[in-house]
Amino acid sequence: MWQYTYLAINFFTIIVCFLFSFHPKIKFHKHFKAFIVASSLVAVFFIAWDVWFTKMGVWWFNDRYLIGARLFGLPVEELMFFICIPFSCIFTYFCLDKFFKLDWNSKFERIFSIASILILLCLSVYFREKIYPFVTFLTTAISIFVLYFILKIKWIGKASFVYLILMPGFLSVNGILTGSGLDSPIVNYNPEEIIGFRIFTIPIEDTVYGYEMILWNLYFFYKFKTKEMEPAN
Repeated sequence: MWQYTYLAINFFTIIVCFLFSFHPKIKFHKHFKAFIVASSLVAVFFIAWDVWFTKMGVWWFNDRYLIGARLFGLPVEELMFFICIPFSCIFTYFCLDKFFKLDWNSKFERIFSIASILILLCLSVYFREKIYPFVTFLTTAISIFVLYFILKIKWIGKASFVYLILMPGFLSVNGILTGSGLDSPIVNYNPEEIIGFRIFTIPIEDTVYGYEMILWNLYFFYKFKTKEMEPAN
């Protein structure tokens, strides 16, 4: 039964959010198309990143917890991860944004965005010899710059707050993937390519990696969601 572990993690990550998507006060199911298009688009980049790092030995997967099927050299469960995790996160953001006013003051959001970019750039330079933190911190800094200063989004602060709310769930899922409660990790990391600081069993870089992935999922979700609402010509 251990071979279904990663599959079960994906299932339990998404199932509650999926069922509540049909709640009459939420109606997230009406936006499934926008989500699928958005998450698929973002997944292309992150799967390419995943394939690259797997081939380089930055991380690898424990076959004991996998059903065995692979695509592009990745377990199918890993490919599902890029749909299941964003679904739960986007659904949670959608609900909180629908029922609560979470918008930040524009000046504070600007300060937060600039500070985040500068800190991430400094960290990427400092850890330039270790590929996981270097790539993660650098691309996240670039992502925040593009989203806030070029694409002019107004929800960086709100998304960051919601991501913080989601952190217990993130730590639970990634904790199991990185070995919490198991005899060995499902996802293993090359100690030479990570900082080495962990939250329980989770490399600190994973929190930034997840943050960047969710920001882009949010951007494209609301972009395609808006198009869904536009009247047909």
